[in-house]
Formats: sequence, C-alpha cells, structure tokens
Amino acid sequence: MKCCYLSVAGFFLSALAASAQTPVPAAKEMNFLEILLKGGVMMYPLGIMSIITVLLILVFLLTIRRNAIVSDRFMNMTEAMIRKRDFLGLITLSHRRNECMARITQKTLEFMNANPGASFEDVRDVAQVEGSHQASMLTSRISYLADLGGIAPMVGLLGTVIGMIKAFLEISSGGVEQGVRQMGLAEGVSEALIATAGGLAISIPALAFYSIFRGKVQKYTSELEAAATHFIAILHTQMDRQPQYAAPGRAGREEHKKSSPSPHAGERPDIHGI
Repeated sequence: MKCCYLSVAGFFLSALAASAQTPVPAAKEMNFLEILLKGGVMMYPLGIMSIITVLLILVFLLTIRRNAIVSDRFMNMTEAMIRKRDFLGLITLSHRRNECMARITQKTLEFMNANPGASFEDVRDVAQVEGSHQASMLTSRISYLADLGGIAPMVGLLGTVIGMIKAFLEISSGGVEQGVRQMGLAEGVSEALIATAGGLAISIPALAFYSIFRGKVQKYTSELEAAATHFIAILHTQMDRQPQYAAPGRAGREEHKKSSPSPHAGERPDIHGI
C-alpha cells in the first residue's frame, strides 16, 4: 500500500517537473508605431499636430535670426545712401531685401516719395507704424507653437476619456467571460494612457521651443527699434537740408532769397543742389 502511494506521488511530481520545464510562449513585442495605433482614434489628430509642430520649429530655427530682422550690412548701406540722398536707390535696395528693417525703410521712403510736402512728424509716424507691424508679425508667428502646446494636451485628454469609457463599458457589460472582460479593460486603460502620453509628447517640446523663440523675438525686436530710431535720426538730418521739408520760417526766407534779384546775375546757377 505504501508503495502504491509512493508511485502515485512520484507520478505527480514528474508531471509537475515536466510542466515546469515546458517553455512559456514569449509575449509579442510591439514596435513604436503599433503602440501609437493602440492609442485610439485621437492619435490621428495628434499625429497631424506633431508634424505641424516639427515643421514650425524647423522654420523658426531658420528664419528667426538677427540677419533676418536687421543686419549691420544693410544699416551701413542705408546710412551711406541716405547721406548721399539716393532715396530712390535705397527704395530699390530695400525692395530686394527680406529683412524687417528693409520693410520699414521701404515704406518710409515710399511715403516720402509720394508725399514730398509731408512733415517729419508724418514720416516718423509711418516708420513707427511699420515697425510695430513688423514686431507684431514676429510675435504672432511664434504664437502658433503656444497654441499647439495648449491644444495637444486637451486632445490627449479627450483620448483618455474615450479610453476610460471603453474600459468601464467592458466592466459593466454582462454575458462575457471574465478573461475576455479583463482583456477589454486592459485595452481601454492602455488606450487612455497612450493618448495622454501623445498629447504631452507634443505639448512639452512645443512650449519649450516657444519660450526659446519668444526670448529671441524680444531681443531682436529691441534691436529693430534701435535700428529704426537710428534710421529716422539720419533721415531727419537730411530732410532739414531740403527746402520742401524745412521749417515754414526757413522756407519763407529761402523763397524770399530766390525771388529777390541776384547781385551776380551773370553767374551760372548751381543746378545740382537740392
């Protein structure tokens, strides 16, 4: 009898040992794309937003530079041409340049050319308005990154809510085996977490680069204001030397001198003066 018990125990022990030695099938590893697809339907708008974010960052890295706002070379050429009173040539040069300072110069000189009798205050107002316009354009461009940084977590949160709804529906559903119900619950929770991670993965770099570009824009805007002030000051000195921009009293005296007979009537007048 004892031998029978020992033989039965030996049989069970050998069966347990055999089952322990049987290799368990390894779980299938998912790649990054498969994990993203598990995030549900909200991963599609998040994918589009991620592409837009990367493109905006690359564009701003290439365009938000000092030479794209105001360059020393353009300012030196502007000062030299203003001192020579080559305003038409400076308008042509500004039209070929893509700098913000070139736009201010072009708009100001075009206003002077179209309104020869305009006062210096009018010319200065035109330059200030165009300068404010260029600065606001720089600020509004980078604001798209801030918008994406704020919207992406909300889209991810919506995906989280959808995933949790699916999970709780699996819990509340009846007539389903326990194992199948647990698999549905795990799938809904994973969808919620993946959507949350996707929204944060877009928002964090978008807001980080927005902060970097905002600091650059503030710095370059200050340099643009300084360059525009220097441009207006040089332009003011040249406008004072032209009769159409002179003060009324001074213009009246010059007109009186022109109307009075010249003591040197036989001399040839200087036709090259302005």
